[in-house]
Amino acid sequence: MQYPTILLRTFCAFFVALLLLGKTCIAQFPYSQFGVSLCGPEFGQDQIPGILNKDYVYPRTDEVNYFANKGVSIVQLPFRWERLQKQLGAELDMEEVNRMKTLIYDCEFRGLMVILNMHNFGRYKSRGEELVLGSAQLPIKYLRDFWKKMAIAFKANKNIYAFDIMNEPHDLGENVWFNAAQQTIWGIREINSTLTVMVEGDHYANANVWEKFSDNLKYLKDPSNKIVFNAHCYFDHDVSGRYTKSYEHEGAHEQIGVQRVKPFIDWIKKNGVKGYVGEFGVPRNDARWLPILENFLEYLTANHISGSYWAAGPWWKNYPLSLEPVNGQDQPQMAVYTKYINSSNNVAKNNTFKNTPPQAIQLNSYSAR
Repeated sequence: MQYPTILLRTFCAFFVALLLLGKTCIAQFPYSQFGVSLCGPEFGQDQIPGILNKDYVYPRTDEVNYFANKGVSIVQLPFRWERLQKQLGAELDMEEVNRMKTLIYDCEFRGLMVILNMHNFGRYKSRGEELVLGSAQLPIKYLRDFWKKMAIAFKANKNIYAFDIMNEPHDLGENVWFNAAQQTIWGIREINSTLTVMVEGDHYANANVWEKFSDNLKYLKDPSNKIVFNAHCYFDHDVSGRYTKSYEHEGAHEQIGVQRVKPFIDWIKKNGVKGYVGEFGVPRNDARWLPILENFLEYLTANHISGSYWAAGPWWKNYPLSLEPVNGQDQPQMAVYTKYINSSNNVAKNNTFKNTPPQAIQLNSYSAR
């Protein structure tokens, strides 16, 4: 009789289809879990371009494996602009590009998506001088040029989820960051129409004062409608993430993380856009920080917002916020974090709120070409 065989084959085909569909969904919506920043390529900012493995380093395969085994699905990779493009407007340094691709391939092998994050704060160092984005020495056309070339260089890497076009821009002048972000989005779209573009807020991407310094970013235009706004959130007294004082002297309490990130999430909801918290973390030197982290992650999850913990990496075993294991032992923060990186409730693929955004203001006179 053929019916059992036919039914079995049909069931098997259906099961395989579900697996493939699940894989596709993960590729499209890597927000389904939280991530981690694997640091190293951005180190040595006073030694530019620097020497590999002396001034800066790339994460190792075993680190990728560790976090993949923990359930992480996104790796943020910070890097310095000056190492990928040693002169403004020049071609990319292919040796550095290939180092980055090696890490990206390691992540792809383990099923991890990657966010490439320019860790330059709206600056570029040239011959010992720090040039400021939007100045005569560093026109915004150079940021657009860089990311357009990156879009070409990495177009074949399908596990790159997003380009985070600038980490923590600050003190650039009125509308400079808005204009730079808009130009960069247009440049990327000349090459790649599907890649997500992450835009961090002005004033160090501070979640607590997002609307004050970054409200104009809601008027950015993307023909692909794939902008994600990236805020950072720390819980110490000056929101720097340095945690230089004791728990008491930092003014901490168990709901401070929720209070700090709420203004950003409220802005996301009000304007019907997508959001991500690309940096957060607590020190390991006092267990009282852990409930703050847990309440913060619970609040993000309840609001369908994900993010990446700051941070880990081969040279940060002694860094107080680090998730990097030491001698095979997990850091204390990992016990809290694993509850959320494996949580099926974190469905940030639905984190576009349906409120109608306000009418857009007229963009300035910069052209799209």
